[in-house]
Amino acid sequence: MSVLTFYGVPGKMTRRLLGVVIGTQGLVVFFGALVARALAAIDGSDTSGSFLIVGSVLAVVCILDAGLFRRPWGVTVGWVLQVATLACTFIVPAMALVGLLFGALWLTALVQGHTMDEHTKRVDAQWHAAQEAPVVQTPAQEALVAEALVQEGSAPEALVPEPVAEALVREPVAETLVQEKLAPEKAAPKSPGQDG
Repeated sequence: MSVLTFYGVPGKMTRRLLGVVIGTQGLVVFFGALVARALAAIDGSDTSGSFLIVGSVLAVVCILDAGLFRRPWGVTVGWVLQVATLACTFIVPAMALVGLLFGALWLTALVQGHTMDEHTKRVDAQWHAAQEAPVVQTPAQEALVAEALVQEGSAPEALVPEPVAEALVREPVAETLVQEKLAPEKAAPKSPGQDG
């Protein structure tokens, strides 16, 4: 899907950003309709009620479109609303600023939302790849596991390979952990009848 989407369902973050832009635009368009009505009433024009009705309908459609971006035509309606907001300039010239501002926010939401959606896909793919990757243990960790298995009697003594024993010499912290793990086991054995 291209960055400037005209039809189709955008990604999650794009939908959220577009919804915020078009919902806020609906509120501003409604206030613009109030201004258009007031200006027409001051001039004594009979179209003051029409300006309010048309502007209110446009504002309601903007607010409704904020929830329709899961539909493929939701973005298309958003583009039409951007053009309609800019067309309000013919009634209230100050709406040119509003139309340009929200048009720029609309484009920013499309571009940045797409960027955030792509970033989320990359991070998710890396996370899933890391979950499927085998666990790599350091030689000291392998020695701890081997010693624990030997003590339980579920592994032969030859389980600790020579490189692991050398790693224990190089890593005194791991050696200390192994010795602490072995220390309680070297205490006097309890007879089967003793409780602890």
